Amino acid sequence: MNPRTRIRQENIVGGIFTICVGVMFLVLNDAIAKVLTDRYHPIHIVFLRNLIALPIIVGVVLAAHGAAALRTQTLGLHAGRGAIMVAAASLYFTSLSFLPLAEATALVFAAPIFITALSVPLLGERVGWRRWCAVLVGFVGVLIIVQPGGSTFQLASLLPISVAVFYALFMLSARWLDPDESLLTMMLYVVLFPMIYAAPAAFWLWTPVRPDDLWLFLGIAISGSLGIALIGQAFRMAPAAIVAPFDYTSLIWATAFGWLIWGDLLTPATVLGALVIVASGLFIVVREASD
Repeated sequence: MNPRTRIRQENIVGGIFTICVGVMFLVLNDAIAKVLTDRYHPIHIVFLRNLIALPIIVGVVLAAHGAAALRTQTLGLHAGRGAIMVAAASLYFTSLSFLPLAEATALVFAAPIFITALSVPLLGERVGWRRWCAVLVGFVGVLIIVQPGGSTFQLASLLPISVAVFYALFMLSARWLDPDESLLTMMLYVVLFPMIYAAPAAFWLWTPVRPDDLWLFLGIAISGSLGIALIGQAFRMAPAAIVAPFDYTSLIWATAFGWLIWGDLLTPATVLGALVIVASGLFIVVREASD
């Protein structure tokens, strides 16, 4: 086998493994957040998570790239992305107070659908009829899970859908960042600005932290930071079209954590809707890779 081919294949395998581990850490982050929402306001959780994560990330940035990596040419854009992130995190943590972890996770799967739809007005991209059909199919999947008008409908189901929209905006805005900026530098500002924005509300709604919850806040800071870093690294190791579909393994972890911690089981509607959304998202990824 050609050495270059072997290295390329190893990068692909490594990228797949890396995104799967990153996704697991992000779902662990969500599971811890769901536990904490029983005792703390979501904005309180957002603030403390980022407050704890910030010095950890700053230390890693300084060790890896030096003080120069703390500077950015797009501070205003980072500030805007931070506002999007704090809104998304607050809404998602709120949804976890009402919804099973797997259902909330499945609804956030709609993000690629919104990325495709919003890329037209925001980035001026052209989307063909096949991808528009995939977007419509994805929305059908969302409706299957949410079941508007049905007896099981919850307004809280709209929260993860809103999160998917914010996540799409966050991902699309990355196109405007300095391409030479490191992943760690981007992570730094993803943590810094949400912490700043969440601080006033967190102090206003402050609840004394129980000593036995400190390890949970440390866990959510570490798992969230690791998840973002590993997923970003996976997209650097292998083509996006190959690693992106493995983001959907989050449903496996969400189902597992939901069953182990709360005894939640997936409903038939959630399973069917998730399959439809995943199929739609995979089609969009494949089409983008082939264009």
